[in-house]
This record gives sequence, structure tokens and C-alpha cells, in this order.
Amino acid sequence: MDTGTTVVLAVVVLGLIFEFVNGFHDAANAIATVVATRVLTPLQALLMAGSLNLAGALAGTAVAATVAKGIVDSTKVTQDLVLAALVAAISWDLITFYAALPTSSSHALIFGMIGAAVSVHGWDVIIVPGVQKTSAAIVVSPTTALIVAYLLMLGLYWLLRNASASSVNRFFGKAQILSSAWMAFTHGGNDGQKTMGVISLALFAGGMLGGQPAGFVPNWVKFACAIAIALGTATGGYRIIKTMGMRITLLKPVNGFVAETTAGAVIEIATRLGIPISTTHAISGAILGVGATRRLSAVRWGIAGRIVSAWVLTIPGCFIMGWLAATLMRAAGLHV
Repeated sequence: MDTGTTVVLAVVVLGLIFEFVNGFHDAANAIATVVATRVLTPLQALLMAGSLNLAGALAGTAVAATVAKGIVDSTKVTQDLVLAALVAAISWDLITFYAALPTSSSHALIFGMIGAAVSVHGWDVIIVPGVQKTSAAIVVSPTTALIVAYLLMLGLYWLLRNASASSVNRFFGKAQILSSAWMAFTHGGNDGQKTMGVISLALFAGGMLGGQPAGFVPNWVKFACAIAIALGTATGGYRIIKTMGMRITLLKPVNGFVAETTAGAVIEIATRLGIPISTTHAISGAILGVGATRRLSAVRWGIAGRIVSAWVLTIPGCFIMGWLAATLMRAAGLHV
């Protein structure tokens, strides 16, 4: 087996490991609220989210195409650079998982890839419109989710002003199962495709796509990534679930329903537009929005600020880690 094939194999293995880590790191995105409101047990929620992550990941490839050919110049990407990006992203995910911080696996991977590519080819390798679109989503997706969830929650409070608390909890306890299923499906659709794009990029760089263009995703890559993220989600990350669902603000079934429905809608729209956004950002913004409808003090803004700080650090942190990983690989003679 030649060096190029070995590196591509390493990319596939590390890519699936990243997808698995992404699944358990981001499990909270799909199920934090439904667990916090005690509508489902953690085990029930994780199994449901895992199966729907699988379905969502198989539902399209628009995001995968953006990652493969819309962030950095695919003609200049080699397998070792993809490998460096994966090393950076997995390391960042594990560090933030240990710290119980719900950061963005999406942006960890994307900016790890940018850092690795820039270390070799300089800033010209970046496809500016693609990076601008992805970077703008860091602000737009949580802000949109926060505003929409806030307004939707206020509207429901007005509509249900004469309903008893027990009837509201009973109805939305059932409705929240559907909203968390929707959130799990959209999470798989957006997050599941990112690693598909990265693996396809490595296959393209190695001339292993059978003449297909960058952005083409073979069926075996789709299924492997979908299964990996589903297994990761089913394994779960209770530390982050606790931070997302229980420490930001007090949630009841109606709050969880609004947060999940809003975040799922934001994620689905981005997925259909081929924009790789952070599902963590979307659900976090929605949770803040529903919490703020009661009163501003109902949100633990200190914890929210800590989460936002981790988001901000993801970009330079993963860029530097990708740059270092690629530089060290090149210094060690790993270049294909």
C-alpha cells in the first residue's frame, strides 16, 4: 500500500471517529431540552436522536458539497492537510467535551481545514465567499433562533393565558417528543454532511473519485458517516446535556417545544441552502430566547457568556491547531 492510499485510509478512519465524537459531543443539541423537561429519559432520548440523526444525515449532500469545494481551493488540498484538519477538530471536540462546553464541531472542522491549508499555500487558498457565508452563520443562526424563539414563546403565552398549567404541560409534553425528533433529524442533516465533505475532499485529492468532481459524495461515504454520527449520538454526552438543558434556564415542556422547533427550522433552512452552521449555536440561541421571555434574570447569563466565549475561541483555536498539525506533519515528511 503506497503512502497516498495509507493517508486516505487514515482520513476515512479519523473522519468517522470525528463523526462519532461529533455525535456524542452534540447529542445535547437534539435532546437537552426533552431530557431537562423530563418528557423522555436520557436513554429514550438518545436512542430516538441516534436513529433520526441517521435519517437526517442521509437526506442530502448540499452541505457536504460546500465543505468539499466551497471553503478552500480543492485543487490545492492534499490528503495530509485533510488529516491535519481532522486531528485539530477531534482534539478541540475532546477538550471542550471534557470542559462540558457545547461548542461547534462544525466550525472546529472548517477552521481546522482552513488553518491546515493556509500553513502550506498561504491565504490565497481560501475561497472568500464560502468562508464569509459560513462565518456569518456564526452570528446569524443563534441570533435568528433567539429572536424567533422569543417571539414564538410570547405568542404562545398569550394564546394559552387562560389554560391550566397541567393541561399545557400535558399537551406540550407529547408535542415535545415530535419537536425533539425534528431537532435530531435536522442535526443529522447538517452535521452529518460535514465529514462526508471532508472525506470526499481527501478522495478527490487522491484521485479516488473515479473522475467525479470535488463535492461528489459516494454512497458508501454517506452511509458510513450517517452510521457514525448516529452511534455517537446514541452513546450520548450527558455532561453537555446538563449544561444545555439544565443550567442555562429553567425549562418546561412548552419552552422545550418552542426551542427545538425554532432551532430545527433554522438548521433545516441552512442545510437546504448548503450552509454548514453550528447546530449548537442554533439550539443555544433558542434556549436563551425562550428563557428571556419570563424575565432577563431567568437566564443564567454567566453560563451563557461562558458558552459564547467558547464559540469565539473555536475559530482561532482550531485555525492554530490545524496550522500546527499540518506544519508538524510536513516537518515529519508526511506529504502526499
